[in-house]
Amino acid sequence: MQDGPLTGIRVVDLSRVLAGPFCSMNLGDMGADVLKVERPDGGDDTRSFGPPFKNGVSTYYLAINRNKRSIAIDLKQEDGKEILWKLIEDADVLLENFRPGTLDRLGFSFEECAARNPRLVYCSISAFGHSGVPEWSRRPGYDLILQGMGGIPSITGTPDGPPSKVGASIADVVSGMNAFTGILLALLARHSTGRGQKVDSSMLDGQVSLLTYLATAWLNTGNVPPRMGNRHLSIAPYSTFNAADGWLNIAVANQRLWSRFCQVINRTDLEHDDRYATNAQRVANVDALEVEIESSLAEDTVEAWTERFDEAGIPAGPVLKLDQVLSHAQLIARQMVTSFEHPEAGTVRATGIPHRLEDTPGRIRRSPPCLGEHTNEALEALGYSREAIQSLRDKGVIA
Repeated sequence: MQDGPLTGIRVVDLSRVLAGPFCSMNLGDMGADVLKVERPDGGDDTRSFGPPFKNGVSTYYLAINRNKRSIAIDLKQEDGKEILWKLIEDADVLLENFRPGTLDRLGFSFEECAARNPRLVYCSISAFGHSGVPEWSRRPGYDLILQGMGGIPSITGTPDGPPSKVGASIADVVSGMNAFTGILLALLARHSTGRGQKVDSSMLDGQVSLLTYLATAWLNTGNVPPRMGNRHLSIAPYSTFNAADGWLNIAVANQRLWSRFCQVINRTDLEHDDRYATNAQRVANVDALEVEIESSLAEDTVEAWTERFDEAGIPAGPVLKLDQVLSHAQLIARQMVTSFEHPEAGTVRATGIPHRLEDTPGRIRRSPPCLGEHTNEALEALGYSREAIQSLRDKGVIA
C-alpha cells in the first residue's frame, strides 16, 4: 500500500471556522503536509465553539482539523509576515477564507505571492467570490446567510410552513469541497503549465450549483419550484411515508418500479387507476396517492417494508437518527466511523475518509493539533535558531 496521492504537497492553511478547514482536512487526509497558521491569541475560532466539549476541547474543532500541524503567528507584526513569506515560498498551496481584501491589505495578494512563488496554487474561499459586483464580493457571510441566498431554504420545508435551512452546514461544506476539487485541478494543470493559479471558491456559487434541475425549471419555463416537503417536483411516489413504527423514504422513479411497488404493497388497484397511470398523472394527483399509500404502509413496520422493497428492487430506506446512522453496520464496515488519540481530549471518535482509493488511500496520521503545537518544528525547518525562536516568542510574534 502506497502513501496518499498528495504526499509531498505542502499546504499553508490560513483558513478557519468550517469551509477552509474542511478543505484542508481533505488535503491532509490524502497525504498533504498541512500547516495550519493561527492567531497566537486563541487560534481558530472553532477552538471555543461549544458546548459540546470533550475534556475541554471543542468537538466542532476536533471534527475538521485532523492531519494538520499548527503554527501560531501574529501576521500584523513584520517578523510574523516574514515567517509567512518563507512558508509561502516553499509551499505548493496557500488556502485562505478571509473576507476579500484582507490578505491584500496584509501584503499577501495572489499577485504578490505568485511573484515570489510562480508555482503556488492560491485558493480563496469567500461568501460571494472575489469577482463580480463589488458591493457583493466584499461582503462577509456565514452558512445560514448563504443557504438563504442560495435558494435551497425556499424549497425546503412543508408547503404551508416557513422556509428551512438544511440541518448540516452545506454552504460551508460544499464550498470546502469545491475548493478541494479546484486545488486538485490546479495542481494537475501545473504539471503541464509549470505555473500555479488562483482558485476562487464562492459559497453562493456552490449553493446555486446544487439547484440543478430546479434551476432549469425556472430558467426555461418561468415556473418557480414550490416548497414540497419531502416530495419530488417531477416524480411520484417519491417521498417520506409513515409506516406502523416510524418513517421511511420510498423512490419510485419509473413505470416498472411503479408496477412492482403496487404489487409489494398489495394495491394493484392503484396500478390500474387512471389517476395514477403515468408518472405525470401521479405527480398531478400526489395528495390522494400518498393517502392511499400510507394507509397500506401502516399495516407493517419500517424494517419489514424496507426488506420487501429491497427484494423487489425498489429503492427504499428508513429515516435514521444520527445515533442510528453512526452505528450502522455498512458505515462501520467501510470505516466511515473511526477514532484517533488526542493529547487533551483522549480517544476521539470521528467520521472517516470518504475518498476510497484502492492503491493510494488516505489515512489519519495526526490528531487535530493543539494551538502552536508545531511552531518550533516549523520554524526550525525554515532555518530559525532556538535563540531566534525564543526571541520571537518573547516579542509575542509566535506562540
